[in-house]
Amino acid sequence: QVHLVESGGGLVQAGGSLRLSCEASGRPFRSYHMGWFRQAPGKGREFVAAFSWSTRSADYGDPVKGRFTTSGDVLKRTVYLQMNSLKPEDTAVYYCASASAPGSTVVVSTYDQWGQGTQVTVSS
Repeated sequence: QVHLVESGGGLVQAGGSLRLSCEASGRPFRSYHMGWFRQAPGKGREFVAAFSWSTRSADYGDPVKGRFTTSGDVLKRTVYLQMNSLKPEDTAVYYCASASAPGSTVVVSTYDQWGQGTQVTVSS
């Protein structure tokens, strides 16, 4: 069974940066996409970004385009989310997820493995 573990969350001032990591452990590890989602209190889970292992391409949600970048290291089985120019509205629990089959990267149901989440808090 595959486990995903996020790290790198924390408290940062507006305009600052954080880098989240998500490491996959366990076998077998079959992943088409790795996604990042976030959930703020009282809101649903929102698509942030996705990384494709095969094409090494990335997709981004509109609120984070131009500020966030996702990348992956297949040897380390780790994906990263570099978050720059952070805003208070970026405050949320951030989750990484893995999809073992092709599908829409922006849809929660595409993903079948989820990490436990890491808190990101941006102060104004």
